[in-house]
Amino acid sequence: MRLVRLAFVDAWQGLGLGAIVLAAMFLAGCSGIDTATRDASPAPGLTDSAWILAVLPGTTLPPAPQATLRFEGDRATGGDGCNRYGTRFTAANGQLAFDPQRTSTRLACSESASQLARTFNAALDDARGYRIEAGSLVLLNANGSTLARFEPQPQTLAGTAWQVDAYNNGREAVVSVITGTQLTLEFAADGELRGSGGCNKFNGRYTAGEGRLSIGQVASTRMACMQPEGSMAQEAAFLAALQSVTRASREADRLELRTASGALAVSARLAAPPGR
Repeated sequence: MRLVRLAFVDAWQGLGLGAIVLAAMFLAGCSGIDTATRDASPAPGLTDSAWILAVLPGTTLPPAPQATLRFEGDRATGGDGCNRYGTRFTAANGQLAFDPQRTSTRLACSESASQLARTFNAALDDARGYRIEAGSLVLLNANGSTLARFEPQPQTLAGTAWQVDAYNNGREAVVSVITGTQLTLEFAADGELRGSGGCNKFNGRYTAGEGRLSIGQVASTRMACMQPEGSMAQEAAFLAALQSVTRASREADRLELRTASGALAVSARLAAPPGR
């Protein structure tokens, strides 16, 4: 089993956990916009919002990875199709600009992902305005032409299924799933939580809303699995991690479940919807 200590896991693009640590280090930084000169006028539709890139004129978007954009306070963060980024932004009265001095990870990606990242970052650099149109976010250049269109990031869990990549082992470390095992989660629309601990099936109840998530006691089958080695200990630690969850956040095809202290409990990627 690979043991990795993490402060933040965003196993974006299916990359290794070492790359995830790098992402957290860069996103902790900030750029040099003088916030004292920011226009205090409201920016309707942007405050605490999250978006997935839907249209980039002249570019055929791959199904994955997806470029994303999240606004929190005066910060904009997300993924550009290759790397994680973070920057400050100013927005008021339909105007929008991103600080070009963005922090970013430095991962090597495929040429197609790198090209998407270059085009996406160029759109952020050229942005001078925005509008919310039929629920979509449209970035505009100085001439009012469309640079990019985003759709809202789904935040609900009901009706979704997930493949777990990593979990907290209860010893202050997040570890990847043992090769040859699968940990899964299914959030049914009626509030039932189902899944697999790698050996046994389990079920329980959950309540979710506005980023909060609470998972009740879970019951599981009683099979004993000797292979792969460590699978039973993994299952016990995974189920315990689920019981510690108080918060959930989605970004594109990624899900993070965290404890009240902010520690990562479970990291997962979107799987086929239940029943498929």
